[in-house]
Amino acid sequence: MSNQPNTSRRTFFKVVGLASGALAAGYYFTHSEPLPPLVQTDDTLTPNSMVQLTDNNELLFYCPRDEMGQGVTTGLATIIGEELDVNPSQIRVKFSGIHEDYNNPEFGFQGTGGSTSIKAHYTQLRQLAANFRALLIESAVIDLDVAKAELKTDNGQVLYGNKAFPYSQFIATAKTLEIPQHAKLKSATEFKYIGFDRPRSDALEKSNGTAMYAIDADLEGLAYAAVARCPVIGGTVASFDAEKARMSSGVFDIVQIETGIAVVANRYWDAKKAVKLIDIEWNLPELGKVGSDDIRRDYDQAMEAEDGDSSQELGDLDIGFAESKVAIDSNYWVPFLSHSPLEPMNAVVHIQGDKAEAWAGHQGAGGVAGLVARNSDVPVENVTVHSTFAGGSFGRRAFLSHVAEATQVAVATKRPIKLIWSREEDTQNGWFRPASLMRIKAGVSASGDIKAWHAKRVGGNIMPDTVANALPVLMPRAPQFAVDMAESAARSIFSNFTTEHASIEGLFEDYDVPNRKVNHVTVEHGLPLAFWRSVGHSFTAFAKEVAMDELAAKIGMNEVRFRLRNMKANPRLASTLEMVDRRVTELGSEQGRQWGFAAHSSFNSYVSEAAEVSIESGRIRVHRVVCALDCGRVINPDNVVSQMEGSIMFGLTAALYGNLELENGAIKQSNFHDYPILRMNEAPAVEVLLTESSEAPTGVGEPGLPPLAPAVANAVFKLTGDRLRELPLTLAS
Repeated sequence: MSNQPNTSRRTFFKVVGLASGALAAGYYFTHSEPLPPLVQTDDTLTPNSMVQLTDNNELLFYCPRDEMGQGVTTGLATIIGEELDVNPSQIRVKFSGIHEDYNNPEFGFQGTGGSTSIKAHYTQLRQLAANFRALLIESAVIDLDVAKAELKTDNGQVLYGNKAFPYSQFIATAKTLEIPQHAKLKSATEFKYIGFDRPRSDALEKSNGTAMYAIDADLEGLAYAAVARCPVIGGTVASFDAEKARMSSGVFDIVQIETGIAVVANRYWDAKKAVKLIDIEWNLPELGKVGSDDIRRDYDQAMEAEDGDSSQELGDLDIGFAESKVAIDSNYWVPFLSHSPLEPMNAVVHIQGDKAEAWAGHQGAGGVAGLVARNSDVPVENVTVHSTFAGGSFGRRAFLSHVAEATQVAVATKRPIKLIWSREEDTQNGWFRPASLMRIKAGVSASGDIKAWHAKRVGGNIMPDTVANALPVLMPRAPQFAVDMAESAARSIFSNFTTEHASIEGLFEDYDVPNRKVNHVTVEHGLPLAFWRSVGHSFTAFAKEVAMDELAAKIGMNEVRFRLRNMKANPRLASTLEMVDRRVTELGSEQGRQWGFAAHSSFNSYVSEAAEVSIESGRIRVHRVVCALDCGRVINPDNVVSQMEGSIMFGLTAALYGNLELENGAIKQSNFHDYPILRMNEAPAVEVLLTESSEAPTGVGEPGLPPLAPAVANAVFKLTGDRLRELPLTLAS
């Protein structure tokens, strides 16, 4: 039995480097632009890569992170506005270009995800803005010939006595000065914008229809493409007959690309209809022999037959179980899931000689540029990526095969191409949240203390497919054999030398356990796996928190008191649970309803939730959810509440409905008629309680999801006595 280290998303690029460095020596990897990303002009002041002041006193903020509906442009603009004394509503937000200055400090590359945007940039942007404000003050001292102590700033102006001077008045002098590097930051008592509700910076654009999404991009001569892909992911074209499609209305070209056969037409609908007329024989991968029953059987067998890799070992399990009065040994199952963002995958690629332009909603502009370069003869430094708003992502837009497809079609047709995936295509040919089978064996003493905790997870890993997706971006000019070898090396690393943290995160961290161990068995069938909202926490929290409820019931303790008793080393999570418990006590419950509880920490944030549930006509109905969150200092309270509400609805959809099934390797579900989302009449009332904290901000986009499913399952147990250990939650007939 091996004791292997864990690997997180933050370190996976280091692993990729080990896998690919020796294989691709001498090949061009990523482009590092030597020039500054923003050019200083006569009528602008550009002290750094993030902000720019124009001669009409307009402040521009070049947002380094991608806006997918999570409100990052508002949050980061608020941080800038606070230290610069500029109303965030008056800051014009633009999407940044590609440059190392826009790297995510948490990742070391230009990417958005993992609920890191505010956390990663909070201190950085405050300091950049404070330095800029100090520069303007020094310039005003010179221009106004006054003492620094006599000057203040407010709303984009330098104040001297009863006079106000716009920041732009001092541009000329500021250009002659060296910008301060360690200007004093405001104290929290001085905040005017951080911690207060403000309208979202993108609200007007999204309300009046002027917000630009990639799917809106339009160019002269634009053609539309749709692709016929193998119903079993990974299949390749053996032969095809496209004569009927070629004769279809509006179609003017049909080309074979890596993933299938692309139809090019004057309109998307024409291309989409014609795709169905192509007769294709496919070479099927091994996945074509697999169905949902096979996957579940393989997982069950692996759970019983294999120890797998062991990690997170502490104390002695035998001693812990010997000290326990009661114990549980339970299995928990969660299925494959689709991301299903509202805006489907799409990309526009226009190649002109040795230059190219691309429009795509994404989670990293560099990835778009790398794929366009790799699939064309255009140098990566000559690829311009027009970043746009994205209509949701939840991890999906980190995987950009649609950009590669659009580029291949553009190269073949020598036309600007807009390629769109339909809802059906993304549901059946996309990337998926891994299925997981988990077992928790745990023991509790007579006094209610957890003495032993042995968790085990069986399922696929996310990192190998993430590496496979990233390598063509990292190595845009390397030959395919080098990319394939690097991918193989990376898969070997994750399969044989390290336990992937995303596969076990959340199984063991929240409670005081003197004796514990976590095991992992990798079982994969070839379905591409991806980060899904809250990643591993989306399934581990379900197992952990239902198990905690089982233990509380078996020892005869109140479920909240039991959790709090075993949470002494986790005071921030305990505080949120106490907040929820108090609020639920105040609210009470109607006859025929019960509250279920769950608590979970993820992405450096702490969340507890209670769900009020009833059974109506044999179906689970969730009426109310109370959520308490500790995410450190809150930047925009209303936006944080919105993220919690969205996470809860997203999580409730998965808890009640989410399930992708395979038949002969193909996903059976296709659209919202058989892969439903929560309807408005099913949505519970949600109350979000925010803790007051002076700690640094942490994540809010994902932490609200993990506790929801177990809270509902635990409420159902109170109502029916049935312990639901599988998702989606289904009542016994």
